[in-house]
Amino acid sequence: MRKIKGLRWWMVSLVTTGLIVNYLARNTLSVAAPTLMTELNISTEQYAHIVVAWQLCYAFMQPIAGYIVDLIGTKLGFAIFALAWSLVCAGAAFSTGWASLAFFRGALGASEAAGIPAGVKAVTEWFPAKERSVAIGWFNIGSSIGALLAPPLVVWALLNGGWETAFIIVGVVGIVWTFLWMLFYQHPRRHGGLSEAEREHIVGGQEAQYSDPNVRKRRWTEIITSRNFWAIGLPRILSEPAWQTFNAWIPLYMMTERHMNLKEVAMFAWLPFLAADIGCVLGGYLSPFCHKHFKVSLLTSRKIVVVFGAICMVGPACVGIVASPYAAIALLCVGGFAHQTLSGALYSVTSDMFGKHEVATATGMGGMMGYLGAAAFTLVFGVLVTKIGYAPLFVVLAAFDLVAAAIVCLMAREHLRAAPEPTPAGTAAATS
Repeated sequence: MRKIKGLRWWMVSLVTTGLIVNYLARNTLSVAAPTLMTELNISTEQYAHIVVAWQLCYAFMQPIAGYIVDLIGTKLGFAIFALAWSLVCAGAAFSTGWASLAFFRGALGASEAAGIPAGVKAVTEWFPAKERSVAIGWFNIGSSIGALLAPPLVVWALLNGGWETAFIIVGVVGIVWTFLWMLFYQHPRRHGGLSEAEREHIVGGQEAQYSDPNVRKRRWTEIITSRNFWAIGLPRILSEPAWQTFNAWIPLYMMTERHMNLKEVAMFAWLPFLAADIGCVLGGYLSPFCHKHFKVSLLTSRKIVVVFGAICMVGPACVGIVASPYAAIALLCVGGFAHQTLSGALYSVTSDMFGKHEVATATGMGGMMGYLGAAAFTLVFGVLVTKIGYAPLFVVLAAFDLVAAAIVCLMAREHLRAAPEPTPAGTAAATS
């Protein structure tokens, strides 16, 4: 088979495309929400319940999805979940009220839960440690691009065929991507297009937990009780509410608080997610920059990026003090940039601290913690936003991220290599 130069970057591009489809499916609802709420007679509180249905199912399924991906492999695991979320997304077009829509969104959350764990696992398979934060930054832009594409696509569907059309289109796109994933993705050990030089570059730059085939896989109980898991789990609880608030509430905020019409939403609602794309990529390159120029460890360089992102979250905290809707959008852009800078660094920290047999499981369990925190905040948000407005809640989100950064800095430690599996000879020696 013909060797492909830089094949690892083609693989991360394929993962990125999958994340775009994943986040396009989840963001379709938020853009269609004003129309949906009117046509299906859904209240603001009921809309919050629909959002929470997705978040809870996503949260509880993440560790299960991560475990399945670790168990059956990245290729098959990602494909099964992608096909499921595509079918469920299209099925949401048949919703008749808030309860049926909540059911479909819950099923979507459960099936989409494999997206990030599978993406992180694919990156750990295909990239050496020093390039991993860059690769994660690039694949993580899929989340922002999906959210960026949702406003113009959904508004086009609303104007030309109805909100049902948007859900069906996104579902079909997901099915097409699943076919492409099965056609092109392979583990680097089995990919015929990978040159020996690039294979050596990948394997030679990976830590022992990825390159050593004898490293023991820890049980999930060992992972969840470890200090390093809580070094990412607690920050996930605190940081995820910001991203879920941006995804679910920005279009409603623009229409109800800033009095923009549907076309203005289509014009401006995607900008915070464009800024988030920049945060993904810049955050990915910022870690190796700090590692090289500040002479710090890779893990410390990731912590620096987390702190930088958390400080930038002060931007959206100031939304309530600006009168111009365009200034508000600009501050929300700072928030999108800040969160994805922080989020990408957290995924890199996870890949640094957990081995190849457990990284998807650890990512999934961390994601579960994050989305449980997001669901709890959404329930509060849905009640308080009509009483106190958006501004105080954006301040709370900024404070959460600052505390999250402090926890990462204080708790995260370098990975301790797990004991290798005993060989038959080693077992015999031990018992003799």
